[in-house]
Amino acid sequence: MLRIHFTPRDLARTTVSTKPAPSWEILLSLHMLQHSEGRLIFEDWRRSIRTKVTPDQMRLLLELTPAKGYSPDFLTPAASAPDFETGLDLMLSTPKAQLRSQLELLSKYRPVSPWTRELAHGDSSSLHKLGRAIRSYHDAAIAPYWKSIGTHVSADHSHRGEALARHGVDRLLSTLHPRVRWVAPVLQVLDMNDRDLYLDGRGIELQPSAFCWQVPTKLRDPELKPILVYPIQHAPGILRQSSLESASSDVLGSLLGSTRAAALEATVTGCTTTELARRCKISPAAASHQATVLREAGLITTRRVGASVRHEVTQLGIWLLSGHGSGSVRPRVAVPDALVR
Repeated sequence: MLRIHFTPRDLARTTVSTKPAPSWEILLSLHMLQHSEGRLIFEDWRRSIRTKVTPDQMRLLLELTPAKGYSPDFLTPAASAPDFETGLDLMLSTPKAQLRSQLELLSKYRPVSPWTRELAHGDSSSLHKLGRAIRSYHDAAIAPYWKSIGTHVSADHSHRGEALARHGVDRLLSTLHPRVRWVAPVLQVLDMNDRDLYLDGRGIELQPSAFCWQVPTKLRDPELKPILVYPIQHAPGILRQSSLESASSDVLGSLLGSTRAAALEATVTGCTTTELARRCKISPAAASHQATVLREAGLITTRRVGASVRHEVTQLGIWLLSGHGSGSVRPRVAVPDALVR
């Protein structure tokens, strides 16, 4: 069990990421590619990716990312990166001493290859080879699904933000994941190695992830920025390609009407009636009407916050936005008559 020790200052500096982290999704998706768990969510994606990335490049990546056990921390830079390219630059700029120490640790879990030996010495050609492999993998396995991943992560952030706003950090930490327990002032992660991590006032960043499966994960080095990556609620539709997202949006617009479909999508990150009106370019009265219809259909929830109300998408709404799933198995979502234009 991992025990993360909080001080009052750490609680005040606990944050939840609003967006998915490209480097973490790349690493954790490589883990998912190597086993067969989560078939309903990931099997169509696995089948597709295995035909799109060259065997030589995949071999290089899998040498660094065993399905279980340690993966080098430099693959997921602790410094915040707003996009994939920035994260890749940070990764390829890892100091040689860190490369060497982390790859030496990896050698305890799997045999050293000539390429990883060169990489451990900071060989520039080996780093370029790694960069090309990661970029090719990202373009095939992550980028086409990024909008869908972002939608689900944003929805998770919205729900976590509601727990934090209404009930405080105790509720946020105690409902983070079934395998995580909050016994103040210690956060217990049940399925990780027996260790203690003292935050010492640095706080912690909670990072929701689509490819994180079953149990949370973190950087191994306790001196690096504290980040705990946890799984979002998995459901069919998390991995939907952007081209299919566009087709799904057209179908949803035809089903609900373009304004109502836009209103539903606007609630993914949570919004007030005024914000909903602005995002959909409609009057506040019209926004209030659209919210009422969506709420009565069970696609959003509405709660009062001070003098205003806040609208947030439900899991049913997420499924509808996701086109009811990415494969042949689809949740049966009945659309109420009141929603149809």
